[in-house]
Formats: sequence, structure tokens, C-alpha cells
Amino acid sequence: MFLTAKDVKVYYEQIGDHGPNLLLLHGWGCSVKHFAPIAQDLSKDYRVTVIDFPAHGQSDRPPEPWGVKEYAECVKDLMEQLQIAPADLIAHSFGGRVALYLAANEPNLVNRMVITGGAGLKKEPTEEQKKRSAAFQKKKKQLEELAKLPLIGGFAEKSLEALRQKYGSADYNALDAEMRKTFVKVISEDLRPLLPMIQASTLLVWGEKDQDTPLWMGQAMEKEIKDAGLVIFENDDHYAYLRQWPRFAAVIRAFLK
Repeated sequence: MFLTAKDVKVYYEQIGDHGPNLLLLHGWGCSVKHFAPIAQDLSKDYRVTVIDFPAHGQSDRPPEPWGVKEYAECVKDLMEQLQIAPADLIAHSFGGRVALYLAANEPNLVNRMVITGGAGLKKEPTEEQKKRSAAFQKKKKQLEELAKLPLIGGFAEKSLEALRQKYGSADYNALDAEMRKTFVKVISEDLRPLLPMIQASTLLVWGEKDQDTPLWMGQAMEKEIKDAGLVIFENDDHYAYLRQWPRFAAVIRAFLK
């Protein structure tokens, strides 16, 4: 099903016809299908809503580059239209960014939260990372200037794309030029200042060997969110919730009840 939220056509699915409202928010590059086993399982006891974030799955793109705030406003609009507020939230990775923003700025929309492999916290870069970033920015600026010249512009554009492929993450490189603006805007935000503002009871579930959103992020959230607890899935990674979904669903049920 589709509706228009914040001027974007958004795809959503609802399953289950009784119990509290439960909203599932997927990670970057994912879609409703990544929550399918959990949605089906929890629909026995909850009215489950799953959405495709704009520019994911079957939803349309944002009309301009969005940050976390705009994505959160879109979710708020959708929740109000579907009359599912307040709801419990289950969020993975990028969905965790949106959940943190909503819980801090729209507490009336959020009952409780489960965040697994949640993104949104930034660490001071190492000297090596600073050097790498500076080298990228220097080469990027040079190639952007060369790309404006008529005779070598095409070659410079190809070199610029090769540079992005070398220095960019897999998620960044998978995007076209327009969506890269949104991606950069999203990952540049540090949501750590929001953590003390969050009142919702929060369960954090983390893969011990998560390389995308390392365990220190979950530990920081547990420390700085007023009412939070952390469960670690040993020897698993960023998609621990998906590989161990029966265990994940059991943990969720215990927390929500």
C-alpha cells in the first residue's frame, strides 16, 4: 500500500489486527522484506507496520537531499495518517538514527524502542583517517576543476568517479550522484547529543563483531540513554537480528511485555 508523507509516495505494509502498535524501521539499502520474518512472528500479538524509507524499496525518492530530520518528519507524518501513534519502534542501523531523533524530539510518538546495530554516533577520527580524508578532498577539488574544461572534462569525470570508488563506502558507491548528497548529509550528523533527551525505555541489541556500527556505539547508547539496556549477540555482526531472528524475536517479546 502507498500513501504520501512529507510530499513523498511511501510504500508500507501492515500485518496483524490486534494488540499495541509496532513500527519497524529498516537500515540503509534495505526494505520491508528485511523485517519480514520478524513482522510475521510479532503480528500474532501486535499491529505491525513496516515501511520502505524514501529512496528504498518501492518508495519514491526525496525531492531534495534529506537528512535525519526530514526522514523523521516523514515517519511522523505517516504515523499520524495511519493513526498508529504512539507506537513501539524496532529499528536497525539507519532506522536507528530515525528512531533516536523521533524519541528525542517527538516523545509523544514513541512508547518503547528496540534498536539493533543502530547508527548515528560519530567518533573523533584518527590521524590516519584525517590524512585519508584530506587527501581525498584535495584530489576531488582538483578533478572537479579539471572536469569543467572542455577538452579533458570527460577524462576528469571518469577519474573523479574512480576516486569516489576508491575512498567511498560500499553504500556510498552504490548510489547515483543525487542520492549521494542525501547519504553524505545523513552520515555527517552526530546524534549523540540527543541521547540524554530520550525518555522511552530502550533495548539495544548488538552483534559483538559488528563492523558497520561497532559495539562501542551500543555501549555509549546504553550509558547515555536514561532507561536503556544492552544485549550482545556473541560472534555475530551487523545483521545479527536477521540471522538470529527467533532469538531476536524472543528478546523483543520479553522486553515489550
